Amino acid sequence: MGSILPLYRIGVDVGGTNTDAVILDPNGALWENRGVVAFHKTSTTSPNVTNGIESAVRAVIEQSGISLGQISSICIGTTHFINAVVEHDAKQLSKVAVIRLSKSYTRDIPPFSDFPPALAKLMNGYYGYVNGGLHIDGSQESPVLKDQVIQQCNIIKEKGLNTIVICGVFSPIDTHFRQEHQVRNIVLEQLPGADVVCSSEVANMGFLERENASILNASILKFARRTIASFKAAMRRLQLDCPLYLTQNDGTLIDAAAAARLPIRTFSSGATNSMRGAAYLGLSSSQGTKNTSAIVIDIGGTTSDVGVLLPSGYPRQASAFVTVAGIRINYNMPHVESIGLGGGSIIKVNVHGDVTVGPTSVGYQLTTKAKIFHGDVLTATDIAVAHDPSIKIGNPALVKDVSTENITQARRKMKVMLERVIDIMKTSPDPLPVLLVGGGSAIAPNELDGVSTIIRPPFHQVANAVGAAISKAGSTVDIIQSTANQTVADALEHAKLAAIEAAVAIGAIRGTISITEMGSIPLQYVEHQIRTLVRVAGDLSTDFAAVDDITSDHLHDEEHEDEAISVESKHKRCIEDAPKPLDIETYRPKIITNSETGISEWIISETDLIWLADGCYVLGCAGGGTPLPEFLKLRDQVRAGHIIRVVDASSLAKDARIYWGGNMGSPAVSAERLSAGELLECIDEMMYYLRHDSFDAVMSVEIGGANGLQPLLWGSSKNYNRVCVDADLMGRAYPNYWQNTLTAHESGQLVPCAIASGNGKAMIMTRTDEDLDVDRVLRAPAIEMGSYVGMIGKPTTADHVERYGVLNTMSSAWRIGRCINRAKLSNTIGTVTDQIIDELGGSSAAKLLFTGKIIGVERKLLKGHSYGEVIVEEMPASEEDKRKLAYAPTAQGGQLRVPFKNENIYAKHIAEDGTETFVAMVPDLIAILDAQTGKALGVPEFRYGVIVHVLGIAASPRWTDSPRGLEIGGLGAFGYDIPYKPLGTYVKPKSVVLEFA
Repeated sequence: MGSILPLYRIGVDVGGTNTDAVILDPNGALWENRGVVAFHKTSTTSPNVTNGIESAVRAVIEQSGISLGQISSICIGTTHFINAVVEHDAKQLSKVAVIRLSKSYTRDIPPFSDFPPALAKLMNGYYGYVNGGLHIDGSQESPVLKDQVIQQCNIIKEKGLNTIVICGVFSPIDTHFRQEHQVRNIVLEQLPGADVVCSSEVANMGFLERENASILNASILKFARRTIASFKAAMRRLQLDCPLYLTQNDGTLIDAAAAARLPIRTFSSGATNSMRGAAYLGLSSSQGTKNTSAIVIDIGGTTSDVGVLLPSGYPRQASAFVTVAGIRINYNMPHVESIGLGGGSIIKVNVHGDVTVGPTSVGYQLTTKAKIFHGDVLTATDIAVAHDPSIKIGNPALVKDVSTENITQARRKMKVMLERVIDIMKTSPDPLPVLLVGGGSAIAPNELDGVSTIIRPPFHQVANAVGAAISKAGSTVDIIQSTANQTVADALEHAKLAAIEAAVAIGAIRGTISITEMGSIPLQYVEHQIRTLVRVAGDLSTDFAAVDDITSDHLHDEEHEDEAISVESKHKRCIEDAPKPLDIETYRPKIITNSETGISEWIISETDLIWLADGCYVLGCAGGGTPLPEFLKLRDQVRAGHIIRVVDASSLAKDARIYWGGNMGSPAVSAERLSAGELLECIDEMMYYLRHDSFDAVMSVEIGGANGLQPLLWGSSKNYNRVCVDADLMGRAYPNYWQNTLTAHESGQLVPCAIASGNGKAMIMTRTDEDLDVDRVLRAPAIEMGSYVGMIGKPTTADHVERYGVLNTMSSAWRIGRCINRAKLSNTIGTVTDQIIDELGGSSAAKLLFTGKIIGVERKLLKGHSYGEVIVEEMPASEEDKRKLAYAPTAQGGQLRVPFKNENIYAKHIAEDGTETFVAMVPDLIAILDAQTGKALGVPEFRYGVIVHVLGIAASPRWTDSPRGLEIGGLGAFGYDIPYKPLGTYVKPKSVVLEFA
C-alpha cells in the first residue's frame, strides 16, 4: 500500500487554545485512514507558540515511528500574526513610514485615516508624498523624481524608522514603468537593510484598502521573521531537514522566506485549513460526494465557524473588502460566518423555564468548569452527553440530573442556530452536504433541515492540521487588461498562463495544476478595460528548493525598547483610546442663528457626518459610490476645527445663487485615484466663465452615495465657506446628469457646465440643443482626463430649488443614518427597517419590500454603465423575528429580483406559484440593506449569501407632477416599458434645522 519509500508531510495548525499536528502520507487519500499516520493535540503555549508546535510534532513523529528522512515538508497554519494586530500587541508591531506616489491626488485622505486610533498610534511613524502614479489606462500621471524620494528617505532616517510602505496610484497595473520598484531601489540605496513593502505585491485595486493591507503587513515583518526563525529552530532541535511552508488564506502554501516577507497572506489560514481538511477527510470518502459544493461547520469551544467549499475543494472567498481589527483591507479571505455556539457555550434556564444557548462560553476552561468534568456550569457539551451518554467525553453520570425538557429545548435551539447559519451560506435552496469538524462537533445534531447528509469525517478533531498537510502550491493573477486588441477570452487565457507560470515558480508540478477560480469584470465608464482574476493550484514538488534567507540571527532581531510596553499599559492605552458611547436619544445637532444673516444654521459634527454618510448610501439605491473617502476628508476637517454649515432652502433669498454638481466617471477610478480638488477647480472655472465674483450656497446634484457629501466639502470653511442647502436635485442617485428635477421641469438648466480632472485640466461646455446630449458629449473628454472628473452645472437660484428641487434630503439622510447607528448601539438591528420607516413618516412614506438572502448576482457593462440583477430569496423567519417587526414585508415567499443600471430600477416579486408582481419601481427608491449591519449595500458589495432587507422609499410627487417626470425618472429612461405605480403617498420629512431650532 503506497510507495516503498513514501515521503510524508507534517501538518500543524496553531490555534488560540490548541495546537494540532498530523503526519500524512499524500498517497493515502483513498485509504481508510485517509493517509493519516499519526495525530496529536496539545495546548497552545503562550507567549512562545513554538514550544507547543515542537511538542505536537515530536509526539506524532514518535507515534508514527517513521524515519526523519522520509518527511518531505512541514506545513504550518497559524493565527499568530493576525492575533498580534487584533490584540494591539505593541511588542510585536513596528512603526511604519509610508511614501505615496501621486503628483496630484490622495493628499486629502492621508495614510492611517481609517485606522482605529489605538492601532494608528502603534503603527503610524510618518507619511510623505512624491511624484508618480498612473491613470487607469496605464499612462503615467507623473514620472518618479529621485530627488523627492531621497528627501523622504532623509526624513525617515531622522525619525529612526526602517519599515517603509510604498503605495502608488494604480500600481497593480503598472507593468511597464514599475514606479513602486523604482522607488524601492532608491530607498534601499539610501537606507540599506530597511524593510520595504511595495503595495502592488500585497493586494490589488482599491488604494486605501491596499495601502492599509501593506501597512499591516509591514508592521509585523520583524515579528514574522522572529516567529518563522523560531519555527525553523524547533525543526533543527527535532532534526528535521526539510522545507518549511506556511499556509495561506486561499488554502495554498507559501514558503518560509516568502511568508516572512508577506505574513498577511497567513491571516485567515486557520479557517481555510479547516475547510480544506474537511473536504479531504469527508468528500474523499464513500460517504461524501466529490465535485460538489458543501458546507463546513468547524465547532470550537466558543464559536462555530461556517464556510462554503466550492466544487474545486477550495473555500468561497469573501467580498472585495474585509475588515481586520477594524481596518478595511482588500485581501483574499475565505467567506466565513461565525455564531456564538461552541462546546463551551453556557446553557441558562430562566425562571419561566426558557432555555438560552450562549453566546457566552467557558471556552478553554471546559475541562474544569463543565458539569461532566465535575464543574458547576451547564454547557452545550453537557447537553450533548446528557442526550447521548455514548459520547465519550467526561463522565455522563454527572449530568443525569439535567431535565429532559431542558435537554430538548437546548438541542432545539442549537439546531435552529446551525440551520439558520447554513441557510445564510447556501446560494440555492438545494440541500447540500455538511461536514462537521472541530473539537466541539459532538454538540451538533444528527439531522439538520436543508442538508442532504451530515458527515463527521474521521480525524475531524484535527481537520485543520490535515488541511495544512494537504495544501498545494498556488498563485493568483488579478490584473486589468486592455481588450482593444484582444478578446475577453484572450485576456483570460493570458492571465491563466501567467498564473500557471507563477505557480511553477514556487514549486507546483506543472502537470497537476488546475484552475480554482477564473472570471472577468468590465470597468464602468472605461472602454476596453477589463479586470481578470485567475487562481490556480498544483501539487507541491518534493524536490523543490525555495530560497531560504531566514536564519537563527532573526531570533535576536533588535527590539526597540521605546516601542515595547507592558501588557498592562497596552490595555490601558487601548481603553483610553476607546470613544465614549454616544447617547443617541439625547444627542441634538448644533443649531445656531447667524448674527449677520439671522438664518438658522446646522453646524455639522463628526457624529452628524457618520450618520449622513450611512444615510446617503441608503439613498444611493445601490449606486452613487461609497461615501467613505468623502467622509474621511470631512471628518478630518471637523477635527481640524473647520466649520461646515447646512441651511433650509426657504431661509435663503429667492435670488440667492447656488452652485451645484458632483463627480462623474468610473467607480474603478475613484476607488484608486482618490479625488482631489476636481469640484473646486470646476467652481473656479464656472465663476471665471460667468464672471461671478461670489455665490451664496452650494448643493449636490444627488443626495445618493458619495456625491451627497460633496457640497459639505466645498462649503467648508477650509474652502469656500458657504452654506450647504438641505436639498438636492434627484432625491437619490441616478446614472445620468440630465435625470434631475431641474431638467424635468425646465430645459436648458445644465449648461454652461464645467468639468475638471483635479490635476489642472478643465473645460466648459457652453451650449446644447438637447439636455440628454450633455452626458454623451462630455464622456469623451472625461475619459481623456482619466475617466473621472468633477462637474458643476449651470448655477441655479434658491427660488428654483424651492420650486423644483427635492427638499430636506440631507436631513433625511441624517435621520436614516441615525436609525442605523441607534440600532447598532442598542442591539436592535433586527428592527432597523421599522425604525427607518417610522423616521421617514410611516408606511405611507416607506415600506419593507422583502427580506431574504442574495442567491444570485449578474453584472454586465453597456455604454459605460453597470447593468445587472440581484436575486433575493426569502429565508423563513422565526416566530420571534416575526413578532419583532411592526411593518411586515410587502412581498413574502419566493424571490425578489432587482435589476440595476448603476442604481436599482425596480423590484419584482416572483411568488412560489410563479406569479409576478412589481412591488416598487423608479422613481421610488429601492435600497438593499445588509441585515447584519443595517447599512446599505452598493452594487460592488452585492455578493452571494448576504442576508438583506429590501426597503422601498416613496419618491417626491414632483416626479409625477411634471409631464416629463416619467421620462426623466421613470422606467422609460432605462428602456423598460412598465407603467409607474407609486409606492405610497409621499410624506415630506421634517427639516432637521426646523425641528431642533
